[in-house]
Amino acid sequence: MQKEFIELREPTPVLYSKKCRAVSLLLKLFLQYGSAAATFIAWYIYDFFIALLTLVLAFILMGIIRSKLRNSVIPSSQREYHYNDKEIADWFSAKELCYETLESL
Repeated sequence: MQKEFIELREPTPVLYSKKCRAVSLLLKLFLQYGSAAATFIAWYIYDFFIALLTLVLAFILMGIIRSKLRNSVIPSSQREYHYNDKEIADWFSAKELCYETLESL
């Protein structure tokens, strides 16, 4: 009989203050639409081909930013699970930006 136990997945933190929820929403929107916004700005200012290259570069940079945020705040025992942009933003807001709010609860 094995004596190894599988740890349960911690739920995504709940943000209570309006400031924390607003920061989480802005971070989520940045992660979701940042590469598209950079592409449209490059298309408006420059050319279609520059916008295409900007899309590729922004896609790579957003992946790097997303993975850095995810690996800095999610517990190491839960990194094997898939997290969407909203969950990453909630974890980051709760652990890094609004820690004093969660500590008092």
